[in-house]
Amino acid sequence: LAIKKLSWIYEHWVPKEKILTTNTWSSELSKLVANAFLAQRISSINTISAVCEATGASVKEVAKAVGLDSRIGNKFLNASIGFGGSCFQKDIYNLIYLAESLKLEPVAQYWLQVIKVNDWQRERFAHMIVQNMFGSVSGKKIAIFGFAFKEDTADTRLIIKLKSSFYFYFLVWFSESSSIYVCRYLIDEGATLHIYDPKVTSERIFLDLSEQTGANETDLLNHVHIANEPYAAAKDSHAIVVCTEWDEFIKLDYELIYSTMQKPSYIFDGRLILDHDQLMSIGFNVFCIGKKPPKNQFLTQSPL
Repeated sequence: LAIKKLSWIYEHWVPKEKILTTNTWSSELSKLVANAFLAQRISSINTISAVCEATGASVKEVAKAVGLDSRIGNKFLNASIGFGGSCFQKDIYNLIYLAESLKLEPVAQYWLQVIKVNDWQRERFAHMIVQNMFGSVSGKKIAIFGFAFKEDTADTRLIIKLKSSFYFYFLVWFSESSSIYVCRYLIDEGATLHIYDPKVTSERIFLDLSEQTGANETDLLNHVHIANEPYAAAKDSHAIVVCTEWDEFIKLDYELIYSTMQKPSYIFDGRLILDHDQLMSIGFNVFCIGKKPPKNQFLTQSPL
């Protein structure tokens, strides 16, 4: 009776055929499963990005090909440095908790792998930066383009996760933007970061990084600087790291940026939004997710 009455209320502005009635368990589980499936697609294509880098395939081409299959579709097949935001991770952890409480260990382990792949992808990208800059970023200036977990938002989603010995998860707020993971890794490696994001405030950036790194304010001020625009962030830098897919980054004058950077100059595209051929023609050494660097991309300048 309650379901019918509630449905009647919504029918005043929602077409009846778009109102789905279920029992409580189906309703709750549908929300968790929807976000879990979307996150699963991202982690799946990110595993393929690693295979592409090892074989010489292009993850963009692979994603386009499989996306043409109507059974698969082309949504959420963009390889990147991983998904962020609170919804995907929170709902997957809730699904894991539910499976564990129901003694469905294989189910819990399956969904745990989606989270593990996401964390691995972030770490892999951060390691790619250090590895391709002669194995060290200590003392080097790196421009970070984007800090929010996705474009068109100032959200970085601060969450804290606690895990019991039985894979039971309890969630409070902790840093969820993939950019935070990359920044933390580079700070630990001794880099100086100049961060630019169109919407995230400097206060938010310092708060998130202090939570993740455990560094005090003085240490962070020595390693982290906030830029008001991307050209200032890139000036005199050794590398640019694209962490958020802001449209603004596509339209920048990279010839001008290249002229102001240290040489050799690097770009690490974690969102696959830039024109890599154009950047290489300018002189950049370009590295990205899901594509092996061209064999003719050699460093002609001294790293010193």
